[in-house]
Amino acid sequence: MLDLNESVELLDCPRCHGVGVVEEENGWCVYVSCLDCGCHTAEVGYNTPEERLEAAKTAASRWNIGKVISSEPDE
Repeated sequence: MLDLNESVELLDCPRCHGVGVVEEENGWCVYVSCLDCGCHTAEVGYNTPEERLEAAKTAASRWNIGKVISSEPDE
């Protein structure tokens, strides 16, 4: 199976400049999450294995432009 973290380019976390990783949920969606502060993108769903890489690219694009969700106050 294709390693999504090697297939997309991720910038540093838009909030804390930590490391972001592509996460996958039970074979139906992907999102990018920060290992340091825990902020993340919205989930991007996919239906087939062929759509999986495209979903990861969409999540990475959202991450790279700073479109993240955080549990910090005032978010």
